Amino acid sequence: MKKYTFTEKKDTRSGFGAGLSELGKINPDVVALCADLTGSLKMDAFQKEHPERFFQVGIAEANMMGIAAGLTIGGKIPFTGTFANFSTGRVYDQIRQSIAYSEKNVKICASHAGLTLGEDGATHQILEDIGLMKMLPHMVVVNPCDYNQTKAATLAIAKHEGPVYLRFGRPAVPNFTETNGTFEIGKAVMLNEGTDVTIIATGHLVWKAIEAGEKLAGKGISAEIINIHTIKPLDNEAILKSVRKTRCVVTAEEHQMNGGLGDSVAQLLSRHLPTPQEFVAVNDSFGESGTPDELMTKYGLDSINIVQAVELVMKRK
Repeated sequence: MKKYTFTEKKDTRSGFGAGLSELGKINPDVVALCADLTGSLKMDAFQKEHPERFFQVGIAEANMMGIAAGLTIGGKIPFTGTFANFSTGRVYDQIRQSIAYSEKNVKICASHAGLTLGEDGATHQILEDIGLMKMLPHMVVVNPCDYNQTKAATLAIAKHEGPVYLRFGRPAVPNFTETNGTFEIGKAVMLNEGTDVTIIATGHLVWKAIEAGEKLAGKGISAEIINIHTIKPLDNEAILKSVRKTRCVVTAEEHQMNGGLGDSVAQLLSRHLPTPQEFVAVNDSFGESGTPDELMTKYGLDSINIVQAVELVMKRK
């Protein structure tokens, strides 16, 4: 098992803020819109450095999406910022009609996604957003794993022509990917080559997958671990190549089991390579208030749950 270490924990929303600030300096067409959560989205630096390109729309998320769509007509590249729940569920009609349908070049940037929002509770812990966004034609869905990768993703999506959903979170998580690394939309990252099982993880579950791989190595199980930072378009080639070798797969995500990464992988395999699969995800449930670590454990999103899923799926080969 390849050894991964980290020197610090950093929140992925700060990676977005750093990337947006850098974009402001290098691309004069980038504009930012926020729904009264500038500090929470770490958009402060962009606001201070480029006040003429920052629009505080207040608690009016639907209006923000309409404004963003309109700005693209003049050649601007708008980045919208609010919580993931308000970035998707609250404004789905506006995204569908004004952005996705007409392929507007809007970057929907969503913080505080998943259970790790923590104490704010079930009403704010959206676990359906990936499903909502990936079902929209033309929409790219990106879910990076740490600070460095979120910053790189923020820079990369500005170069993509068309709508993008960028998902990130609030808690500090291990920052282990390469500083100033490249980010290619739709291209999976191989973290560890293995022969016994494929573990496909996204977002905060990538580090949990690495921890699980170390535990499995201690049990004599060789895990191939893949970081899927782009859920749509999915890197079909990388997944099929790995699963042809290992003949079983576990998917891991901080999202509902229905509609997430696991669903996308299952659809791919059912069409091209029917394979035993286990899912580490929230099983048809809303969240609740608690610390991020408590909730990840309670809802079965920890490294031990990945290990258990691996042991189960290997019996089904």
